[in-house]
Amino acid sequence: MTTLDILQKYWKHQSFRKSQEDIINSVLEKNDVLALLPTGGGKSVCYQIPAIFNKGICIVISPLIALMQDQVNSLEKKGIKAIAITSKLTEYEIIIAFDNMRFGKTKFLYLSPEKLQSEFIQKKIKQLNVSLIAIDEAHCISEWGHDFRPSYLQINMLRELLPNCPFIALTATATNEVEKDIKERLQLKNPVVFKETFYRENLAYQVFETEDIYHKLKRILTKTKAPTIIYTNTRNKTKIVSDYLNSLGYKSTFYHGGLSMNNKETAFNNWMTEKANIIVATNAFGMGIDKDNIKVVIHIDIPNSIENYVQEAGRAGRNGKKAFSVLLYNSATVHDFNKKIQNSITEIDFIKLIYKKLNQHFFISKGEQPLASFTFNLQDFCEKYKLNMFKTYNAIQTLEKEEVLLYEQSFNKLSTIIFKASNTQVLNYINKHTKYKELIQLILRSYGGVFENKIPINETYLAKKLHRLKADIKADLKQIEKEFIIEYTNQNNNTKIQFLVMREDNITINRISKNINQRNDIKLNKAEAILNYINDNKVCRNTQLLSYFNENSNTDCGICDVCLRKKNKTSNLIEICANILLQLKTKTELSSKEMVVLLNINEKDLIKALKLLLEKNQIALTQTNTYKIT
Repeated sequence: MTTLDILQKYWKHQSFRKSQEDIINSVLEKNDVLALLPTGGGKSVCYQIPAIFNKGICIVISPLIALMQDQVNSLEKKGIKAIAITSKLTEYEIIIAFDNMRFGKTKFLYLSPEKLQSEFIQKKIKQLNVSLIAIDEAHCISEWGHDFRPSYLQINMLRELLPNCPFIALTATATNEVEKDIKERLQLKNPVVFKETFYRENLAYQVFETEDIYHKLKRILTKTKAPTIIYTNTRNKTKIVSDYLNSLGYKSTFYHGGLSMNNKETAFNNWMTEKANIIVATNAFGMGIDKDNIKVVIHIDIPNSIENYVQEAGRAGRNGKKAFSVLLYNSATVHDFNKKIQNSITEIDFIKLIYKKLNQHFFISKGEQPLASFTFNLQDFCEKYKLNMFKTYNAIQTLEKEEVLLYEQSFNKLSTIIFKASNTQVLNYINKHTKYKELIQLILRSYGGVFENKIPINETYLAKKLHRLKADIKADLKQIEKEFIIEYTNQNNNTKIQFLVMREDNITINRISKNINQRNDIKLNKAEAILNYINDNKVCRNTQLLSYFNENSNTDCGICDVCLRKKNKTSNLIEICANILLQLKTKTELSSKEMVVLLNINEKDLIKALKLLLEKNQIALTQTNTYKIT
């Protein structure tokens, strides 16, 4: 079967760009390849087509289980056998899967970088006929990247397991530093590098400063009925914003990493099928989305980095039609962003404190290195030593990155609850069983939707509120479940910690302090870059973004907020002034918010016009903060 046959058989309805064809041909020639393609640039076909053409299996390293499963489902719909080895499979099922790969017609094996570290998995891989290794989201291997994952550093072990197998590394966002890191850490052999422009001629980047973000959000959504993504930085806010939009009559759902798998699937499917055309989400949502008619992506919080912003914004307009990326901010969101960045900075002294407390917690003596791993609960540890959980988690992650600890992360898996009894039955139950009254009432106050869906709950939070032990809260919930009032899934939040070096306290941390300070500098540089982008309203947004990725542009895009403002600056201001005077003649008095709606204009432009009219003494500000003609 030729490559043309494969294209016609499996991708007959899809058109391919010249860059994709060049990448496919280069992989077929057994070259190591680094492909830097923008979001929605069709990265997966660049390894899927050559893998089908060649004999043997293609191993795909991917960071998210959901993304792997989507790829597997997509391939199987085409009649191509693929499998993802995830934590959902038992050891027996994994053995069967590898036997099928050895003797069957499986073409793709999807693995997370964490699974790859298993000696059992490595042994099984050596028994396979592997034709190609694809590393998706390859920027995760670089500390200069926006989603650095220590487990990605272990991928180069595949070089030892399969020394003659070509690599293809793919990413949508990479600066020069990240590109250099990918080449070095994956040990790519004279890689052929393909780099597409990040310029999207149909995507209008717009940044607006607004004191009332919700009001501005409502105005934007009034203008579009097409599929929309709204990004926010906190899980709690996804539900708050979604509920607010639903109360206004919009069809909205929400998504974040803490939802149960069922709730995630329901939210995703409702949005994909456009039962709800708006989804409010954290950045846990979006990777691998195959939806080309997204019209608007809105950020109501400041993204963590330019890379995150470009990747998330780039999900709009993949069908080639005009689309919008809107970032809304004000002094409060800037303050929250700066506070979050400062909290994420792991000071050397704090890391020394955490390392010392961890050793104390497990009774490890100086000079000792225990061989066994320890059961660990982050929340209990932070409560015991009165520590900030967010900063402590960051410190432990830093210690893992520097190979001082091995930390098996699962603390964010929350227990779930759903009420099986009706509202009336629950009220009758707590009247008869007063022992559980406070607990049930607290759950009903704290968590919405517990009668409709399985909702993640935090037993530590409940225990703290009721001044009780977490173990007692769990015991009560199990008892209530026995009486068919609720369905309670108890998630074990314990993780495993293993100490990889001998305890030397400050000496241990001093040895790695240079790396830690460099990592902090990277975070601060990324934060400064996104703030500079937001505040720079003189240079075309596209030009700013291309410059960040070391791509020069001599032409303004003409459709971003900066370009549009330049076009309309003078004539627009005179026109706005005239319209303001016209409205005040008929309405007598108006607030600035009322004018924004009536004139359908940008807040900044309105403020400039009002200032000009006040200076010319053509209007006056009343005691109730409205404007009138003088």
